[in-house]
Amino acid sequence: MKLVNRAILFAFFITKGQLWAHCQVPCGIYDDALRIVQMREDFRTIQKAMDQIIHLKGKTSAQDMNQCIRWVNTKEEHAVRIQETVSTYFLIQRIKAKTTTQGEAYNAYVQQTTNLHQVMVAAMKCKQTVAINYVQEGLILLDDFVNLYFDDHGQEHLKAISGKL
Repeated sequence: MKLVNRAILFAFFITKGQLWAHCQVPCGIYDDALRIVQMREDFRTIQKAMDQIIHLKGKTSAQDMNQCIRWVNTKEEHAVRIQETVSTYFLIQRIKAKTTTQGEAYNAYVQQTTNLHQVMVAAMKCKQTVAINYVQEGLILLDDFVNLYFDDHGQEHLKAISGKL
């Protein structure tokens, strides 16, 4: 009986660890450009939600209030998606920490991480307000990140898939 309990406990911890680590296994399957396209879509969705929330301002019917709540939830969900993509995809998996504090590679690292932090803050501001300027700021910061992160080939790939979607 003790052996069965230990086996179940062992299987639980192994499975639990695999579930948590799934997105961060070193599988080598990455599409950085697709993540940028998704974040741009998230910002555009936030803008649409903000527009709808502003449009519903002052309306008091149950249906209008319900719809406003749904738009607020949508805005929040897409802001969180941006923050999660930045943190769990780019900052944890893609951008590698530099051990030396000198040189071009270190400066690029600092610029990329600083920029991504600013993208996350813009997404946070989108959650807190209905000020469209934070959406525009986030999109500008995302474009800045594209220039900092992608080489010419990567930027061409991004343009190609952006045109297809």
